[in-house]
Amino acid sequence: MRRLLLIDDDELLAAPLTAYFARVDFELHCASRPSAGLALLRAGGFDAAILDVMLPEMDGFELCRTIRKESEIPIVMLTARGEVMDRVVGLELGADDYLPKPFEPRELLARLQTILRRSGPRAAAEVRRVSFDGLQIDLDRRQVLRGGEAVELTGAEFELLALLAREPNKVFSREQILERLRGHAAEELYTRAVDILVSRLRKKLEPLDCIKTLRNAGYAFAGGRV
Repeated sequence: MRRLLLIDDDELLAAPLTAYFARVDFELHCASRPSAGLALLRAGGFDAAILDVMLPEMDGFELCRTIRKESEIPIVMLTARGEVMDRVVGLELGADDYLPKPFEPRELLARLQTILRRSGPRAAAEVRRVSFDGLQIDLDRRQVLRGGEAVELTGAEFELLALLAREPNKVFSREQILERLRGHAAEELYTRAVDILVSRLRKKLEPLDCIKTLRNAGYAFAGGRV
């Protein structure tokens, strides 16, 4: 059974979400304060975290930043509807996805299932490793080495790199990337999210310059195969 942690001080949200997730074999634990949530996360055993932006003690952005310093656990941010800047900041801090409030539980479940599939074991038939000049990507273990040194990536960052690297020099539009990473059409999600994700990934891969921007077209992986 998957174990999820919700950190949200909305007392009316925890009980119905816990009941809903239990029906689909997800065990939801809830914390109303960031300090309590962090203690639970540090104890281990969780598959994903759901963070509200508006929290006591520290806001969801600071909480996301704190978690990212310690863990690559998948994170979904709950943001106020229409607050585009909240979504941008959350993604820049390392969140894997976001969902505006109010939301349907089944949509949150769908987002989490997509993220957890990305983090799960890869199919046996898939190529285990692809190697480029200065960069090795282990698709099975979900590990990346740059110049022989490990690069810590979030689930979304790894999935973007794997998507591009599997088909070097192929141009993926922002819409195609969103659809492939999210598993469904990018209805509310603005393409700015892809730009943020690419920027984060490029920074972690420096000094390598293997992700190219094609103006008005999208992105492509330009690393040299070895």
